[in-house]
Amino acid sequence: MEYAAAKSTVCRQCGRYFSPFAPKPGLKLKDQTATAPEPSGLRKLEGLWSKQRTRLIGCFECKRKHEVSDAATSTNCPGCSAHIDLRDYKIATSFSRSIRTRGDVHLTVKGDLSSTSVVCRSALLEGKLRGNLQCETSATINLVGKIPGRLVANYVCVERKADVQCYRRVRVANIDIKGRMSGEIIATGAVNVHKTGVLEGNVAAKSIMIDKGGIFSGQLVIGQADLTQAELLPEQKSAAASTRESSVPEAAAHPLPAT
Repeated sequence: MEYAAAKSTVCRQCGRYFSPFAPKPGLKLKDQTATAPEPSGLRKLEGLWSKQRTRLIGCFECKRKHEVSDAATSTNCPGCSAHIDLRDYKIATSFSRSIRTRGDVHLTVKGDLSSTSVVCRSALLEGKLRGNLQCETSATINLVGKIPGRLVANYVCVERKADVQCYRRVRVANIDIKGRMSGEIIATGAVNVHKTGVLEGNVAAKSIMIDKGGIFSGQLVIGQADLTQAELLPEQKSAAASTRESSVPEAAAHPLPAT
């Protein structure tokens, strides 16, 4: 069974995509399938191969996950019927349209991505990025320039030839810095500064590792519990500090006389 307006669908048995058709009037479905030719050995191998090449994706709206073929360029969520883009984007010129895909984004050296919002599976940044970027898995930075928007990813790698300045907070699980980077990092995992890496800015992370030859300059907050404190804005931090000072008893606020 399939929607009457469906233009394409996938076979539940072999995983191949095809255009659906309605049964002919007066002819039973089993009669139609009986007249269909037996697939050849090559077709069976192709069907088996396409069935094995699948990946798990999540819906942008209801977050439900389901498997799709690697050859698919789009699909609909089986839960809420929302459209899900699966295409890969390679940007080599100016591009200002928003992107929301479960595919990959490659911003080339001559590319200029000024979209307000880019959501993808993974990204390779070599050109100008002017908007916000959110990656489901990883983001590789290999550019010399500035990133004025937000950057959110599970894993970020700053390559050796990169020299990037991030104006807004970079939120990651883990990050490897092999080149030069300046900005504020909030990591739920580890921050690794390699021997060729230079990091300038404040860092809040669960752990940090700096190889011999690596350079780090800035304030550091270590520990998962302290990440909430790193989220406070400067004025909020000062207000919180004044509140804690006012709550200290007056006797404890002054040092004891020396004996």
